Amino acid sequence: MSQDASAKNDLAPETVLQRLGTRRLGRAYEFLAACASTNDVVRTRAAAGTAECLLVVADSQTAGRGRLGRSWHSPPGQNLYLSLLLRPALSARQASPLTLLAGAALAHTLAEAGATPRLRWPNDLLLPAAGGLRKVAGILTEMASDGERVRHIVLGVGLNVNSVEFPPDLAERATSLRLALGRPCDRTQLLVDFLAAFEPIYDDFLARGPASGLAEWRRYADLGRMCRIDCDGAKVEGIATDIDDDGALLVRDDAGQVHRIVSGEAS
Repeated sequence: MSQDASAKNDLAPETVLQRLGTRRLGRAYEFLAACASTNDVVRTRAAAGTAECLLVVADSQTAGRGRLGRSWHSPPGQNLYLSLLLRPALSARQASPLTLLAGAALAHTLAEAGATPRLRWPNDLLLPAAGGLRKVAGILTEMASDGERVRHIVLGVGLNVNSVEFPPDLAERATSLRLALGRPCDRTQLLVDFLAAFEPIYDDFLARGPASGLAEWRRYADLGRMCRIDCDGAKVEGIATDIDDDGALLVRDDAGQVHRIVSGEAS
């Protein structure tokens, strides 16, 4: 994007950095008019040795994706598509709660904006809409490791901010913050507020573990409902009762047995 074109965009560096209140996250900021996927861009930067805390934001994505390779609708000028580069000095197992911690920060951000978000394990944010809860955001974490140690993590967030229409295959399942609140929303403010909410959660996680961040996740969690989890070809059905200290989902089936779900797809 040319400098003149970038200056007209609300997510241009000079606009975002002026309003950014974090100490580290997002201070190295790259804005793109379009890219295939911000996660792909950050992964390339990570492989080249870029330092932790790089933030890449795109105005649109041509191949945005969510979990399990699903596409993420990414039109220009409407929503937030961002990826952060993290390099926590942790084992891969210790890093697993990061998706939930990012979800907690994003839910807090939407609540501060006036919405009533609910978190569905492991990576979906939902808002009330006609007919029930609809997806407003998703989080995608992609990790590279050296043996058991984390080399880097790319934390991607897609948030439907001002979209009012969705493709037919998403129309019954997706919503936006604008549709929920009945007014346009400031993408820059949501971006800087998310980073401001996530930075202390991330710092506390590195210093003391995930307990505080997971408690924040529980504040917004869509628990106590019947769910079905598809994991490794098996299906577990029951009531989602809680998460454990590592962020695994606890599901109690009809027989009263509690299943600990480390990864899978919840519905």
